[in-house]
Amino acid sequence: MKIHNKLFLILFSFTFSIIAGLVVLIQYSIGQGVIDFVNAKELKALEPLAAQLAKQYERNASWKKIIGDDQRFLRLVESQLQSSQFLPSLPDMPARQSNRGERRPRPPQHMGQRDHRPPPEYAAHYVLLDKNKQRIFGKLFDDLRYINTPVVLNGETIAYLGVSKRKSLADGYELDFLKQQTNYLWLIALTAGLLTLLLSFLLSRHLVGPVKQIANGMHKLTKGQYSTKLSLERKDELGQLSEDFNTLAFTLAKDEQVRKRWLANISHELRTPMSILLGELEAMLLGIREPNNKNISSANDEALHLKRLIDDLHMLNSAELGGMHYTKQPTDIGLLLNSIEQKYQVLFEQHKINFYLLNSSKHAIVEADKTRILQLLDNILMNAVHYAQCSTISLTARNMEIKNKLYLEMTIEDNGVGVDKTHLSHLFEYLYRVDSARNRQEGGSGLGLSICQHIVKGHQGEIAAEKASLGGLAIIIRLPLVKV
Repeated sequence: MKIHNKLFLILFSFTFSIIAGLVVLIQYSIGQGVIDFVNAKELKALEPLAAQLAKQYERNASWKKIIGDDQRFLRLVESQLQSSQFLPSLPDMPARQSNRGERRPRPPQHMGQRDHRPPPEYAAHYVLLDKNKQRIFGKLFDDLRYINTPVVLNGETIAYLGVSKRKSLADGYELDFLKQQTNYLWLIALTAGLLTLLLSFLLSRHLVGPVKQIANGMHKLTKGQYSTKLSLERKDELGQLSEDFNTLAFTLAKDEQVRKRWLANISHELRTPMSILLGELEAMLLGIREPNNKNISSANDEALHLKRLIDDLHMLNSAELGGMHYTKQPTDIGLLLNSIEQKYQVLFEQHKINFYLLNSSKHAIVEADKTRILQLLDNILMNAVHYAQCSTISLTARNMEIKNKLYLEMTIEDNGVGVDKTHLSHLFEYLYRVDSARNRQEGGSGLGLSICQHIVKGHQGEIAAEKASLGGLAIIIRLPLVKV
């Protein structure tokens, strides 16, 4: 069964059960309320009889002299209820003498005794009880509940006039009212059921519709259709889920592009030195080129280039798998930068590059792996020396605060050919190089900046590429400082 049908059945069944239960409870409550009202009304009608009995008892302190027997007691009740709606329900009254002079039948032999027969539910029975609630006259059934009105004389209760509680109604306007209310209730229930049917259908479709779209979108993603996009204008969890789905689809599409570019680039990067190496070796084997030191050295350079590429790929793979280990300890980056300046002084002079170190950082202590930081700076500086075609390189270090956290910011700039803005966000991808701005004849694997990014992230820092104020490329590195 589809989720739409399941949800519809659950909502409709649950709501309909509640409505039906409420209707039954309300009907029962109204019925009991009407019956209680009738019982109270009947007891109210007998209050004058209670007052009359109290007056007679004041003159004759004997119920036997006042009433006589059960039959006379029931006649007193009949005469009190003569003009009320309750007279027809008297089940205990013997038949009156007809106009033709017929005599009333004698009362049953059990009259005046406790009766154990189940009485009709709609009938009321009357009894006179003494102050200890023991029967004097009338009928007292074991399976009936009685409501009593006291017979009071001079502020003292001398007896109780009891009426059995009805369990149902046989006639009267109260019964008509009850039937009318029952009809209204079931009409309301039927209307509510139809509304529930409609609302359950609409609500289930409202909830399941987006789920179907998301399910269809996921099915398309499994087939590699990463351009799939959902357009759910909702402000609830399903709307958030659709936004997450679109983000996932965009990420997968981007990763797929990167993967394809990675395969194309890696095949090209491996094929180029391999083709050159095989061409030179084949030329020497065929005797086209002599196997002298110069030709062998050229072939060796290509082999070394291929080895560096494979080593860099291995390092990146280790970093992705968590295999690039760090031995961190508090390191003074200021001293480290001074050593960098001395290390590359000769190299900068050979390439006629002016190097400027501007270190305004004080107490720049970073929890870092010194070897990895040197590797980081080495990759960036060598990248600038060999590929930027620059004459000036500057390295600026300063302390800064971002969101109440202290960082050491290092900016390495050159005045070379620079990189177009469209390429800046891709510079840290594997094997991404801008051909118009980098000299591929010099070698290089195209993985240096990717390795740099892994090193910086391994130190909980950030790295970014921007256009330099000197006109070339600027690499900005931020590393968290240790509070001294």
